Amino acid sequence: MEAMIDLTGKVALITGSSRGIGRGCAVEMARCGADIAVNYHSHRDEAEEVAQKVRGLGRRAAVFQGDVSDRAAVDAMVAGTVDELGRLDIAVCNAYYSKREPFLELTEEAMRRTLDVSLWGAFHTAQESARQMVKQDDGGSILFISSVLSTVPMPTSLPYNTAKAGMNHMAATIAAELSPHRIRVNVILPGATDTPGERQFATEEEIQESARQLPWGRMGTIEEIGKAAAFLSSSAADYITGSILKVDGGYTVH
Repeated sequence: MEAMIDLTGKVALITGSSRGIGRGCAVEMARCGADIAVNYHSHRDEAEEVAQKVRGLGRRAAVFQGDVSDRAAVDAMVAGTVDELGRLDIAVCNAYYSKREPFLELTEEAMRRTLDVSLWGAFHTAQESARQMVKQDDGGSILFISSVLSTVPMPTSLPYNTAKAGMNHMAATIAAELSPHRIRVNVILPGATDTPGERQFATEEEIQESARQLPWGRMGTIEEIGKAAAFLSSSAADYITGSILKVDGGYTVH
């Protein structure tokens, strides 16, 4: 019986995939049959580890260093993906930057950098990937990794909350424009997820205590986000575009 989530023959570019949710997406998509372009900004060793895991699953992998806020770097990454892996079918806009500061103390630099990476970086990745998919004339999938904080205004996280809220509407607009090309565009809203990024802002004890207060009694895993990403990028989700999928263990309804 054919697997419901089958990405055999597909090539996926995942930004920020050396660690965290991006890593979860890369490994799960490889498990479903996709070849993976791994992007990293500053964690080369971890990016190479992800590539080795992908190859260990019998898939091809290519590794690209690049800051997604730099349009030239994104363009080169998309071109490199096509050169090394032959095509581009799936783009996951995952790379982000976040600096938590109270609004009254928030610096312009922190605001700009967050928007440059988390919002503009997603725009650059989606646009250049879509242009390649249109050239191929074979449809495709663009997936934005947003956050429940796009709808829940958590204090001290104004830059990130703003970037992710903008991402949601940007994705919906892109979905409307790309539907004639059969390029599907969707959004995942992860809730509290066990990633290295969470440890920038809290101690291990604080993280575990917060996790126990969540509706599911624990944080989400990168594998769970990766499985949702693989599903939305597969033919099993062929009639899904312009949608937002919450993968938050009930966080937003608690």
